[in-house]
Amino acid sequence: MTAVVGIQDLRRPAVFALQVLAVAACYFAAGRLGLLRQLVVENAVVTPIWPPTGVAVACLLLFGLRIWPGIALGALLVIMSISSVQPDVIGTLVGNTAAPVCAYYLLCKVGFHTDLARLRDGFALVFLAALTATLISATAGAGLLVLTGKLAADGFWLVWSAWWAGDAMGVLIVTPVLLVLYGARRRRYAPRWKEGVGLILVACALVPFATHSAVSLLFLVYPLLIWAALRFRLGGSMLCALFASVMATTAATDRVGPFARLTGVEVMIKLLAFNGGMALTALLLSAVITEQLNTRRSVEQACQELVEVLEHLTAGENPQGRPPMEADDRR
Repeated sequence: MTAVVGIQDLRRPAVFALQVLAVAACYFAAGRLGLLRQLVVENAVVTPIWPPTGVAVACLLLFGLRIWPGIALGALLVIMSISSVQPDVIGTLVGNTAAPVCAYYLLCKVGFHTDLARLRDGFALVFLAALTATLISATAGAGLLVLTGKLAADGFWLVWSAWWAGDAMGVLIVTPVLLVLYGARRRRYAPRWKEGVGLILVACALVPFATHSAVSLLFLVYPLLIWAALRFRLGGSMLCALFASVMATTAATDRVGPFARLTGVEVMIKLLAFNGGMALTALLLSAVITEQLNTRRSVEQACQELVEVLEHLTAGENPQGRPPMEADDRR
């Protein structure tokens, strides 16, 4: 017995170390993907979507606060891959770690459910995790650039807003997708596989056309999101939103389609407005549909139980699990 307990004690630190390294690897991979597409706005390089923040929030929600060292390690690796480690990057590292941790605390305070089956969960993810907690990383990052002289004071708000929007988009788009994939069940949508294939084919044809057409046709993506939300709920709508966001970001950074002949600021505003509106539509609409379906199932189950009770009473039998009534009680 002592040997077994000793082996279990040794396994716990090993499992924890593997989890931390896995989170750091995922954060670093997401960071490298985010750096593939950048925009230059007023001589400042910004990323329209910063996926590592969404990865960090999802990992904290799934595995708990104890894996925060993996987030810090992943952020350090991303910083080391693009610049040398200097004292001024410590603030950026702290901000990139503190923002997801703050998002985790805020979501825990309101009783957030990772299945996003309630409308309140969607609102919490949007307003607490995406729009509020990311203020920390944006303020720390842009503020340090000003304090170290790498950014002029008059350019603070532009860089700050781009930083904040990139982190917020990462939470809005990446976090729900990871939560859905983690809790996915293969048999859930099995009867609709033909419709799912049709949705994929339509998305592969429609989204690239809408995001790269010289005519501004980005609005064509919204009917696709509604279709996905109605039939496949959060999983289908968020995967469509992720694909549309990637295609729109590619078109924006290449300055083609509806993003051609626009200034850097105009491109950033248009792209963020599209990605934000699309993510909000997919997330909140799916939450509303899922909540209504769960409510209907609860009502149907209650009605079925009531019918069974009435059938037993009509037949003169006692419902299962109920004590028999005394003679005085029947008067």
